[in-house]
Amino acid sequence: MTGTRVVLGSASSGRLRVLRSAGIDPLVVVSGVDEDAIVARLGSGADPADVVNALAQAKAEAVRAVLDDDVAADCVVIGCDSMLFVDGRLSGKPGTLEQAAQQWNSMAGRDGHLFTGHCVIRVVNGAAVQSRTRAAVTTVRFSTPNDTDLADYIASGEPLNVAGAFTLDGLGGWFVDGVDGDPSNVVGLGLALTHELFNAVGLSIGDLWAANPVR
Repeated sequence: MTGTRVVLGSASSGRLRVLRSAGIDPLVVVSGVDEDAIVARLGSGADPADVVNALAQAKAEAVRAVLDDDVAADCVVIGCDSMLFVDGRLSGKPGTLEQAAQQWNSMAGRDGHLFTGHCVIRVVNGAAVQSRTRAAVTTVRFSTPNDTDLADYIASGEPLNVAGAFTLDGLGGWFVDGVDGDPSNVVGLGLALTHELFNAVGLSIGDLWAANPVR
């Protein structure tokens, strides 16, 4: 395979599905970044876009640093991070059943803003030659699930390891009335913004399709 390799610095199955459905099969390299430490350093009053951008950049830079030489000869690394902003509070992955229930109690029947930071690093011959970082935001209109449906959803385990304790493209889609903005951003990787960032570092979608075909 020749051409610029796309490297996804994330373990998210949702982000991988977004890229594959859009014609790009990336190399997946998980960053291992301590997200909690970065959020704590920024503080509770930080702007939501600044938080997700800092996390996305940290992930992309961590992945770039561990790439094999053959990949680092010509690639583009994508780092992303998503968090939900509701009522002045920024939330990531709840992690426990209790926290997921609390999250849903705070957002059911309301609108939330899903922020996703995107960092793209163009790597040539092992060096980062260009980098762009931006956040996208999509408004999510949540329904109010009844107690039984919500308990069953939380018991499924799906909300525990996703930003805001919900998915748009999974079981949680039953409890979303609609979105205003890019739905792929809610899944975790906004195609519209990623396209802009690719263009900004001199890459075309057609060339990336050719170099990273979905088999």
